[in-house]
Amino acid sequence: MSDTPTQQATNARRAVSYFFTLLGTASGAWAARIPAVKHDLGLSDGQLSYGLLAIAAGLVIGMRFAGRLTDRLGSARLLTPAAVATSLALIPPGYAPTLPLLITALFLYGLINASLDVAMNAHGVEVERAYRRPIMSSFHGMYSVGGLIGAGIGGLFAWLDLSAGTTLAATGIPLALISLYARRHLLPTPHPTTRPTTPPTRARWSGWIVLMGVVAFAGLVGEGAAVDWTAVYLFEDLHAPQGIAALGFAVFSTAMTVGRFAGDRLALHLGPVRLVRYSGLIAALGLATALLIGQIPVAITGFALFGLGLATIVPQVFSAAGNHDPARAGEAIAQVATVGYAGLVAGPAIIGGAAEIIGLPGALAIPTLLAAFMAASAGALRPRTRTLS
Repeated sequence: MSDTPTQQATNARRAVSYFFTLLGTASGAWAARIPAVKHDLGLSDGQLSYGLLAIAAGLVIGMRFAGRLTDRLGSARLLTPAAVATSLALIPPGYAPTLPLLITALFLYGLINASLDVAMNAHGVEVERAYRRPIMSSFHGMYSVGGLIGAGIGGLFAWLDLSAGTTLAATGIPLALISLYARRHLLPTPHPTTRPTTPPTRARWSGWIVLMGVVAFAGLVGEGAAVDWTAVYLFEDLHAPQGIAALGFAVFSTAMTVGRFAGDRLALHLGPVRLVRYSGLIAALGLATALLIGQIPVAITGFALFGLGLATIVPQVFSAAGNHDPARAGEAIAQVATVGYAGLVAGPAIIGGAAEIIGLPGALAIPTLLAAFMAASAGALRPRTRTLS
């Protein structure tokens, strides 16, 4: 059989890439306007944290339903409505007049966001099967690109002194409209007689699913630590100027984006097990070097290696989850994501709490050890059956 993808598969890959970009753009635009929302409502840091936790709560609760909904309807049927709803749900937080309404709006955004996240990853697995080679990492790379686009939009609107609500509306409405166009390029939902049916009972949390969730958790703790603590480490512990300190996360983020676009080719040549093993070791080595040597140029280089190492791990975990049981791909991805995304929520708090006790360099040893754990757990990604040639 030819390894050349059909035109239908190629079009579907472009469509799924758009949906990943959409979610990244929405997240980036919201993140860029958080300071404006905080200022407009006169919120303290603690009050703002309630709103941010509301997104996480909505996401975790939404995951309980998103996977089963994806498996029952088919990822193609759910993906576009979820994308349109997520795009439009981005807007209300920008206009919320009070903290309770902001919390409500952000909870709903997280709840709807879960369906888009699961559906686009599940459809990405289907497109990957049609391609007969790894392409999942590039989808997550497009999410990273979307984050940069969203941050740029947010920064531009802030520079123009336009409100957060205007920013989010100008972002969400076009994203929703483009989603309606992109839906025609998705792979068709199999006929009910050929599509595996989902049993009426919920899928059980197998030991393998829990392990994959923990691996994703470990990777996302590392991402959260890089977002919140790289600049702080460079500024406070290595006494870098603020402009140089800001390079820490910029270099990490750039390296992660580059790594994700290189990840598919690496997965094809190395296989998911060796790729995750080597990636975990590179991430652990990079962050350990940044902490142990304690010189600014070395630390920045170490953060780049940390980003390169983490780049491919979560995409490989999601791909493995979606292929583990194709009849339950949505639920498997949702279960892994439920555990994994807790890392983004708990990670900064874990690092911050540990830093109070043992100092920030010691606390950052936690994601270093977690990266080594991911390398040690790579064997679990070995596929049960060969789904890719």
